[in-house]
Formats: sequence, C-alpha cells, structure tokens
Amino acid sequence: MFLNALCRASLLASCALFPTHSVSAENENENAADGADPVLTDTITVTAPRRNSETEDVVAPPQQVALPPDAAAIAARTPGGFLVGNGALSGQLSYRGLSGQRVLGRVNGQRFATGGPNAMDPPLHYAPSILLDRIEIARGVAPVSQGPSLAGAIDARLVETQFTGGSALASQARFASQYRSTDDSFAIGGLIGLANERWRFGVIASKEEGGDYSFADGTVGGSSFERTLYGGHAGFRAGPGELFIEYRRSETDPTGNPPFALDIVFFDTDFVQGGFRGEIAENVKLDLRLGHVAVRHLMDNQTTRQPAASPMRARATFADADTTTAEGSVRFGSDRDYIQIGADAELTDKFVNITNPTNSAFFIEAQPNFRSEKLGAFAQWRGAIGDVEFELGGRIDRTEHSAGVPQLGSAVPMGPRALATAFAAADRTASDTTVDGVMRAWLPLGAVTPRVTLARKERVPSLLERLGWLPTQASYGLADGNIYVGNPSIEPETAWIAEVGLDLETGAFSFRPSVFYRRVDDFIQGMPYDDSVGVIDSPVEMIAAMNGDPTPLTFGNVDAELYGADLDFSFRPVERFEISGVASFVRGKRRDIDDDLYRIAPANLLLSAAYLGDRLSFGAELMAAASQDRVSASNDEQPSDSYAVVGLFARYAVGSDLRIEAGVENLFDEDYQPHLAGRSRVGASDVPLGERLPGPGRGAWVRLTTQF
Repeated sequence: MFLNALCRASLLASCALFPTHSVSAENENENAADGADPVLTDTITVTAPRRNSETEDVVAPPQQVALPPDAAAIAARTPGGFLVGNGALSGQLSYRGLSGQRVLGRVNGQRFATGGPNAMDPPLHYAPSILLDRIEIARGVAPVSQGPSLAGAIDARLVETQFTGGSALASQARFASQYRSTDDSFAIGGLIGLANERWRFGVIASKEEGGDYSFADGTVGGSSFERTLYGGHAGFRAGPGELFIEYRRSETDPTGNPPFALDIVFFDTDFVQGGFRGEIAENVKLDLRLGHVAVRHLMDNQTTRQPAASPMRARATFADADTTTAEGSVRFGSDRDYIQIGADAELTDKFVNITNPTNSAFFIEAQPNFRSEKLGAFAQWRGAIGDVEFELGGRIDRTEHSAGVPQLGSAVPMGPRALATAFAAADRTASDTTVDGVMRAWLPLGAVTPRVTLARKERVPSLLERLGWLPTQASYGLADGNIYVGNPSIEPETAWIAEVGLDLETGAFSFRPSVFYRRVDDFIQGMPYDDSVGVIDSPVEMIAAMNGDPTPLTFGNVDAELYGADLDFSFRPVERFEISGVASFVRGKRRDIDDDLYRIAPANLLLSAAYLGDRLSFGAELMAAASQDRVSASNDEQPSDSYAVVGLFARYAVGSDLRIEAGVENLFDEDYQPHLAGRSRVGASDVPLGERLPGPGRGAWVRLTTQF
C-alpha cells in the first residue's frame, strides 16, 4: 500500500520525467544512426530525438494514446499490424496475418525463448512501454542477416545512454510517469547516465502496476498486472568501433491472464549480452555478440484467479527457459554498398513441471529437458545495378530438437502415465535443414521510390508443436480454450513471398502503399487429433475430455495462402495541421480445402488529425476495424463485429525539457471486442466465460515527460 501511494504521489509531483512520445511510420535520423534504410525498415519512434544526438533533431508529433503496458499494442500500429490481446503483459503482434513464432521478436537485438509454455511472456513482454526508445520492424520480410523468420522481424529498443562529442563526462537523464484511469494504473521509469566521446554508462529502471480494467459494461476480472525492470549498460568506443555490455532484470509479479487457464505468479528473468560493433579497418565492419537469457516462471490458478480452483483442480506450473546466443558477421563496404557474411548459434533449454500445490504426489514433467540447437550462416549483398538498388541474401540453418524422459508423481492417473511411457519409448529427436532467400529491390526516382520484394522463407516447428506429448491448452498464446498435443512428424513451413509497393515522399505529403502475397506450404495449425472427431477412443482424447475438451487438436501441416494490402500516409494541408493514418487488409485461406485460415485480423484503420503548435498540440484519433466473418470453420472460429473508437489527445510544453500529455480514450464508451482478443476464463468477471475480451472503456490519462 505504501509503495502504491508513493508511486502515485511521485507521478503527480514529479517534474523530471520521460521524453516526448510519438508514433510515426519512420524516422530517417534514427535509421541512419543504425545503418538501416527507410525503404527496408519501419520504425515506430516512441521517444523524441535525443538532445545530445549527433544527428539533426526532428519535431515529434504528440502521442495519440496512453502508453499501454504491453509494447505489442504499440507495435500493432505499424502497417499490416494488429494486436493479439492476451492480457495486460502477454500480447503479441500479428503481422500481415501471421503471429506467434512466425514473427521474430527481439529486445535490444537479442533473441531468446519465452519461458511460459503458453507464451505468457512473448518477447515484447520484456520491453516496458515506459522505457521504449523505438520499435524497428523489417518491412514485409526480415533480411537473412536477422535470422530465420517466416513473417517479419521486430526489435524493441530500450532507452540507453549515448556517446557525446566531447571529452568531458556529461550527465544524461530521461524520465516519464503516466496515470491511466481505465485500470487505475501507474507507470514510472527512466534512464540516468554519464557519457563522453569514448565512454558511456547508464542505468534504467521502471515500475508498473494496474488493477482490473473497465469496459463499457463493467470490469474485466483478473486483468491486474505488476512489473519491475532494472539494469545497466556500458560502452567503450575505440576509434570507429564500440565494446558494449548490458544487463537487465525483469520481475513480473502476480498478474492476471484472463484468456489462460492459469495466471502469472512470477517471471524472474535475467538478460545479459555484450560484444563489439564497428569498423576494424576502412570499410570493414565487424559485429560480434554473445548473450544469455534465463527465465524462471511460476503460474497457478490460486494466487490471482477468482474464484480459485478447487483442491482437486489446483495447479501450479513451474517453467524454466535458458537461451544462449552467439552471433558474428563481417561486412566489406559502405552502408549502401557492401557484402556481408556471418554465422550464428542459438541453444535453448526448456523445462516445464505441472504440479498440484495441495498434493505433493501430483506432478507431471510436461516438457522434460526440451532442447533446441540451431546453427546458421548467411551471406548478404547490398548494392546497385544502374539506378536500381538491391539487397540480396541467402541463409541456411540446421536445427536439432530433443527431449528427455518425463517423470510423473504417484498421484497422476493412468492416462497421462500411458502417454508418458509411449513418449519415453519413441524417438525424441528431430532435425531440419532450412534455406531462406530474400531479394529486395527499389528504384529511387526523387520523390517516388517503387520497390519489389521476392523471398523464400522457412520456419522449423517449435519444440511444443513437435514434442508436446501431454494434451494441454499450451498453444503459444492462441488462448482459444482448445487442448493441443504435439506432432513428431510435423514438417517445417515454407513460404513463397512477393510484395510490390512504392514510397511517395514530398514536403507536405507521404504515402506508402504495399500489396503482398504469401503462399505457404506445410502451414502449421491445429487439426483434429484423429478422424473420429468426438469419439473418445484414445488416451489423448480421454485426457482432453477429462479437462473439458472432448475434441482435442494436434499440430499439423496444411497448405495456405495470405494476400492483402496495407499503407500509411501523412498530409499537411496547411501549416501546423497534420492528418495521418494507417490502413491494413489481409485475407488468409487454406489451399487444401475450402476454408479460411484461423485467427486472421480484420481490415482495420487508424486515422488521426492534429494541430501541431510550438507549445500546445492537440487532436483526435479514430481506431476502427471491420467485421470479420471470414473465419475458420474447421477450427470452429466465431465471427466478430465491426467497431470504431475515438480518442482525444493534447500536449503542452511547459519548457524546453518538460511536457504534459493527456487524453481521453474511447470517448463514446464503445463496447467492442477485437477479433484477435483472447477469450475469458475468469469466473469472477463481468465478461461471460468464453467471450472475447473487450477493449478498454472510456477513461482519461495523463503523462509527464522530460529529458536533460
């Protein structure tokens, strides 16, 4: 109680808070700093430009919405994006119809495996919005240098201290705090550091806490959250190169997850990485990185869930995940004309043990020493033939999976014992070799840049999809109430991708449309466990029926296609007045049968209008989605209704360093249910069991920000 009061008091009284937040399609200065090209990368800039940056400052537009605790909600504002809403801290990005492990997620460039067997901690779980600097999203497809990824790649960059241009150590600080009424939440966080032209040191920290959020017809029970993050980083610049190291500790305390059978009790996760990046000779750039992520997790249906489960159905699941990564590449040439070769390794160990906290004799090792070992290599060329610029790359990866022998307690019934015995006797190893190829080309013609992308991408099945022997609701965050079991004979997915678009940039107008097509062979999704659906004639179906689902699913391969279009634009008809927006459409279909793909986002639109003054800025935003009735009949998917939500926002610059931002979300208290929201599993809630989680109702928010 004292901590809550203290944080709220500091929220209202603080005058040294975080920088201006904005959401924009791209920021050329930020991209240039990292050697990325705006043609190839979408950047959602969350903070204003750094005052000590060596690049030119850019005036950032005001933030249209309250910063959500889940950074996935910010990433979903990119063209082609949509939020998979699985609770306050467990959301995922759906990108052009693909989500989950098909979208490569990283934080500060570091890849890692989630700890939760049902992805309660997807990658952006570890990127608090209050500490975000920017989110980088590879446009359309990820380059081969970023690793294997069937869809796009997303990298959440947290704030950090920057080198300066002088020899004297100078202080840097950025802080922010926010209050949001819909969930009575607060967030506070920031950065303090010292830097000069050769050294930089910094520490970051954040604290977030919120209650159950309200919607038009009541309160969503079991949706409270609590998370703390702290860490430090350092860098030493030796000529044009930098040695760097960073460490972070993320602690998620009891947090409700309404779409899941269990809630978060804790995630205690440590991140460490270090390496070298920069030139070692003229036009020779070396990148080396070593990293480790250790996740320790407990979830149950007793601590937060109301009503708590009966003693017989009480569950507490312990999960560990350790990921060790090593990456290296060398690039010959300049940022715009080079050949790059590299290699990387990723070793993952996972262990999941399901227990009954009221009965020590009941435990099941659902993921006994699951292990994945991936080794990869790539080559990438960036250059031009005449006026046409190209990025061409090829990649090969070798992935090996293995699992141990599950141990079970004496109180576990015979059904799971029979499955465990069969799993122990079976071949618990698998290996795959995958090959990716990407060609991206564009033709700069002044204000207009036409572009085209052709790619072949593959994705190896996850450990859960392949080796999950116990029927559970773990599905990497689908949160649909179905019970799934793995499939040892499942094959990798192979996607053939084509995209055509153009970028039109003038002083007052920006317009960037794209159309795309993805043909996916061996697409992985849930399929009936056997041909006799509803007939309980196997141990898997018997166990599933005992847990309320007589029609379990297994992960299987189908043939699919996805196509659509998306765009973003901005327009200033008169000075200081800006209209901007993002629109997305995707259609997903099965090619093997006449059916639609499962959980495809509806057509959606973000539209904002703002007056941008020197000190005062204000405006309104419309967030709308069409109804989605093209749903998967084979997965018994239910359609969703259309909706439109209006918000108001404003910003006032008190001085050169301090800004106050405020707004109203869902102005007309619209009752809406986003199509990709999970379904409620909480009894003590105003949302009926099995219904999609609604969006937040009408509420106000206020944020104070600064940097110096």
